[in-house]
Amino acid sequence: QVQLVESGGGLVQAGGSLRLSCTASGGTVSPYHMGWFRQGPGEEREFVSAISLSGGRTLYRDSVKDQFTISRDNAKNMVYLQMNSLKPEDTAVYYCAAGRTWFVAPETFHRGMEYWGKGTLVTVSS
Repeated sequence: QVQLVESGGGLVQAGGSLRLSCTASGGTVSPYHMGWFRQGPGEEREFVSAISLSGGRTLYRDSVKDQFTISRDNAKNMVYLQMNSLKPEDTAVYYCAAGRTWFVAPETFHRGMEYWGKGTLVTVSS
């Protein structure tokens, strides 16, 4: 059973940056497409970004395309989400997920995810 653990969240001022990390225990990230999702206060969970198992494909929600960068290092068993120019509306719990099916549409990408982390809180102050 793959267990995903996120880290790197915290409190940051608007305009600042954070890098989230995700690692797997009980397995590795290398066989899986990886995704980042978030859930803001009082909101539904939403897709943020994804990267294919080889790293050759990436996918972003429109609102973060020029702001966030997803990457992975299979040798280190890590997936990252670099978040720049953070805004208060980026405040959310960010979840890492892993799966073997790539759904091309951001709104359905979660259907391919099999394993989920417990999340890391990102708070952006204005």
